[in-house]
Amino acid sequence: MTDYIIEEAKGAFRRIQKEQVSALIAFDGQLSQIRDTWDRAGGGGGDTRILQDGRVIEKGGLNFSAVEGAVGPELREQMQTQAGRFSATGVSSVLHPHNPHVPIIHMNVRCFSLDDGTWWFGGGIDLTPHYVVPEEAKAFHADLKAVCDRHAVADYPAFKAWADRYFYSPHRAESRGVGGIFFDHLGRGGGVDWQAALDFCVDLAGQYASIYARRASAFVDHPVSDAELNWQGLRRGRYVEFNLVHDRGTRFGLVSGGRTESILMSLPARAQWSYNHTPTEGSREAETLDCLKRGEAGTDWLGLD
Repeated sequence: MTDYIIEEAKGAFRRIQKEQVSALIAFDGQLSQIRDTWDRAGGGGGDTRILQDGRVIEKGGLNFSAVEGAVGPELREQMQTQAGRFSATGVSSVLHPHNPHVPIIHMNVRCFSLDDGTWWFGGGIDLTPHYVVPEEAKAFHADLKAVCDRHAVADYPAFKAWADRYFYSPHRAESRGVGGIFFDHLGRGGGVDWQAALDFCVDLAGQYASIYARRASAFVDHPVSDAELNWQGLRRGRYVEFNLVHDRGTRFGLVSGGRTESILMSLPARAQWSYNHTPTEGSREAETLDCLKRGEAGTDWLGLD
């Protein structure tokens, strides 16, 4: 049964990649695309689409992968399993815009199965603005809640809280962005229909390009100063730190023998670090940092608490 689930998820995620790449190209209007199909020595492979040099998007991509192999010691510890082999398929994307008033966005949906018969789905979408705009954060969360409300297997308040905890950098004591939703091991403990879980993942990922277009459209032509570009570089540096230090998907890809170039597609073209940078009191940069330093509980953007 687990083989059937993986095959169904694989077909659905391939379609998502194709549809969302087309939608992003249509929205941006100027994107160039690099396509790189690859095989994994341990089993499986993938299709990496790099999207860059656009009107909106400076660098990003939308990856599909379907891999399999032995569960090694590091992977066994990360996945908390005694199984011998795994299969995994997923589609993921990160988009880094030119304009610092346009946010970074990340999406991932995935399906895992083990040779002990267990399977589960995971994923989510989150938003990382360089400048937090409360109205935009609220609209973004409303989009995600609308998707969750269509599916009995989805729990927006729980998934939102999970994202707030997950996308938090303890070493900086700050959130990566304004959160979103995140879920994992959906179905692993039983009690969840696999088709319902897959349908939710497909619906969520299928909204990705339109959600981003709504967030980006109002700000793509916003005037930009050198100071704002400098702040963008610093916030991109924070993004790099999170992905390399804390992100489980990055770690899974690297310890499972994944393709390094595709895994690190999520990193921006340019980023910077400045020693002990402190924004000017009362500035928009200081307001954004204050919003991001509210702890793992995050902000209740929709007033549901």
